[in-house]
Amino acid sequence: MAPTRSPITCHILDASLGRPATNVAVRLEQHKEDGSGFSPLAKGVTDSDGRCSNLLEPSLLLDPGVYKMIFETGPYFAVLNTQAFYPFVEAADALIAYGALVVKDSRVSESDNETFLDLMEDYFAQPDDLLKRDERPEFSYQVGVTLENTEKPKCKSDDDCLRIISRLEPSERPLDITGHGADPKCRFFYKMSTKPPYETQFPALNMPNVIPSAFEDVWQPTLDKWGQAMKNAVEGVAEMTALGLGLEQRTFTDAGLYGPHLLAPTASDLDKYGKKDTILAGFHSDLNFLTIHGRSRYPGLHIWARNSGKRIAVKVPPGRYLLVQAGKQLEHITGGLVKAGLHEVVVNNATIQAIERTRAQGTRPLIRISSTFFWHLSSDYDLEPIPSLQTRATE
Repeated sequence: MAPTRSPITCHILDASLGRPATNVAVRLEQHKEDGSGFSPLAKGVTDSDGRCSNLLEPSLLLDPGVYKMIFETGPYFAVLNTQAFYPFVEAADALIAYGALVVKDSRVSESDNETFLDLMEDYFAQPDDLLKRDERPEFSYQVGVTLENTEKPKCKSDDDCLRIISRLEPSERPLDITGHGADPKCRFFYKMSTKPPYETQFPALNMPNVIPSAFEDVWQPTLDKWGQAMKNAVEGVAEMTALGLGLEQRTFTDAGLYGPHLLAPTASDLDKYGKKDTILAGFHSDLNFLTIHGRSRYPGLHIWARNSGKRIAVKVPPGRYLLVQAGKQLEHITGGLVKAGLHEVVVNNATIQAIERTRAQGTRPLIRISSTFFWHLSSDYDLEPIPSLQTRATE
């Protein structure tokens, strides 16, 4: 059967409103073979579903290579009477502008995320004495479970982070963490790394994964499948980011080839911690290179646009979508050109509504799972700013 749509398409969603972004002008460019930049290829406009499916002739055979889309968001936000952070957005530059972006990846399956969330809810619904069997404090909790009220948000005691909060407009500040103790959430770390073929300076990072005994038949295949999908997606973003910054495509993925990547879901018991304005994860940034989030069943994740300081309530759409945020490793290697994303998880009005729906159904444990993956540079990699990016950061 002959193809009926363009070989390259896009689907744009307004994450702040949770709906398609219509009438957004889109430009498609192709990376030149000589590496000198990009050349124009096609133009289009998104339809009522936020899609642009007719950029190219369906029968066109594209050469393998790198392609870039530019979304002209200025006119779109003007219609909404909303000031645009940037008048246009290149996907590779979104991390500079906001510290975060939503991506669509055809290798990501909503059903795999649902299966993963079901398993995590069932696991964390177990009594604490059973969960405690999966703790590995001797490895600093870097594999296995961490029980609730153990992790503490770094910002609570970090002067630089507290200064960031103080510079935000009062209406945009996170919930007050100065009186907040440890986060009322559990965590499970599951390694998704490749063992280095050389003698590493950090052998403790090669400890084996923990497989809970009550779930030993389904644990590894479920986590491997969902974790690999997230890893593939975040590595795609890492390569797009490298190209957008004028670097070789595999600059970051080669540096993270043997990184201690972690599938790292968290769990909060909403029967215990479901009161409005409860802080489930205090305001913080992540230390790794890129963090990627799958869709949670319970809203409550807030992020801050790094260029404006505006708080955004995240609405990752159903389907093949993921939220990506920059981490401290990316901030350091770019000399501060890309700032680490800031976020918190709290019980807000949308969380309360989701709790009420789940209670009415009465079929699932009332546990908020975050579907989170931490992607790191290799532990033996010498992390230092890239000079060209450090120069750009100071311009």
